[in-house]
Amino acid sequence: MAEKKQPSFESAMTRLQQIVEQMESDTLPLEEMLDRYEEGTRLAQFCGEKLGAAEKRIEIIARDANGKPKVAPFEAGAESTPTKPSGAVSSRSGEAADADDISLF
Repeated sequence: MAEKKQPSFESAMTRLQQIVEQMESDTLPLEEMLDRYEEGTRLAQFCGEKLGAAEKRIEIIARDANGKPKVAPFEAGAESTPTKPSGAVSSRSGEAADADDISLF
């Protein structure tokens, strides 16, 4: 028997969206609803595994203190926010910049 080819992440997500729409329509008979639920559960697991594998492959390129690129592992949920150098001056009459104040000049 031929091995069943796995769908791409995008096609699995498209199918999952179709299943959700069908189930929300309230027009499916119970047996079909259960079949769609089982298929949706498999697709959700597949997509979750694909995302997990992709997350592990992502690396953020940052610069060290000398300005040289360095590779740092991706940390899920970590937000990278740019920081201003201390003593930065805002555009408001030479005042020291607030942490929330962002100015280009």
